[in-house]
Amino acid sequence: MNYTSYKKNELIKLKFSDIDLPVPDLKNTNKSQVIADWLMMWLDSKNLDGYLLPSKAEFAYSFGISLGTVQNIFKILETKNYIFLKQKIGAIISKSNDKIIRKQTSKSDIGYNKIKEFIRSSDMKIGESFPSNRQLSQITDISLSTIRVSVNRLLTEGILKIENNRVILNSLDFEVEKNVYLETLVDKTKQDLKQYIIQNFRVGEKLPANIELAKRFDVSIKTIHNAIKMLEKDGMVLCKRGAYGTIVTNTSQNPQFEPKREMSIFASAQETAFYHYQKTQNKIKKIILDNYGIGSKLPSIREFSQELDLSPNTVRKALNKLAQEGIIRFARGRYGGTFVIDMPDIEEQTFRWLAVNPSYISNSAQ
Repeated sequence: MNYTSYKKNELIKLKFSDIDLPVPDLKNTNKSQVIADWLMMWLDSKNLDGYLLPSKAEFAYSFGISLGTVQNIFKILETKNYIFLKQKIGAIISKSNDKIIRKQTSKSDIGYNKIKEFIRSSDMKIGESFPSNRQLSQITDISLSTIRVSVNRLLTEGILKIENNRVILNSLDFEVEKNVYLETLVDKTKQDLKQYIIQNFRVGEKLPANIELAKRFDVSIKTIHNAIKMLEKDGMVLCKRGAYGTIVTNTSQNPQFEPKREMSIFASAQETAFYHYQKTQNKIKKIILDNYGIGSKLPSIREFSQELDLSPNTVRKALNKLAQEGIIRFARGRYGGTFVIDMPDIEEQTFRWLAVNPSYISNSAQ
């Protein structure tokens, strides 16, 4: 499946002055709907697919309206398939229906749907006063700013209206979207990644690196990371450190997590970290025993890092553990540093397997 990809610096952004239609009269009108109709009339007369509309701030300044009202305008245009809104890019004009765009459900979409759910579940009647935005925020657990945008959208659509300085329910002619909360970018990516695995991989094979998957599905590396974590919970893949990468463990449409023999030989990430720091501690202990006595000042973290060929963070954590064990202490100031206060003992320990020869699985399966 191919996706249309847009980069902000490659798009032509329109200015408000490019809209060559007389500005509509906004007195005593539903501003959002009037401006949306005005924009749709202008877009119908042009061929501007792939262009960016002026920013929300520019519309707000030019019309003397709030950003919330502009948000409602853009939502109307998006609902009517004149534009699509892409985070960190803006409102992209697209009246064609042959593009597949990756789009994340917005907070206002979720707030909008939750308010409609509230109307249905509380059995509200037409003409009843609506709760305040603050009350709705507490009821729906949605931020106050998002609630304001969502309520404005309901006012624009005529589901709510203002009467005698009160917001009242005006219409019950609406549908509640059942799966709106699942339609996030990560969930969409998860589903696409799942189909990609089913069609192209067998159990035991390794997935491409996250950076390659991010390019393939036109999303960020973080989105791929989160989608893979969700698939791991579903039992479809197994994520391991280092060269092992992400291994396919199930290729069915509805995978169930069943630990397999080849998975049991890997330690958890927490155990791996513990082993790594413990090994570092033992190296430092040996250095202390071979080269230093009680009261001696140890090398700096940077010097240890270079000598042991480890990151400063790993050395720092190992030293903190040795300080907790009473082997060293840290001192600040002009004569500060890390000092030996007790000679350590190195205990040989048996650690769980943290890695295996890649041929182990195939050999043991025979």
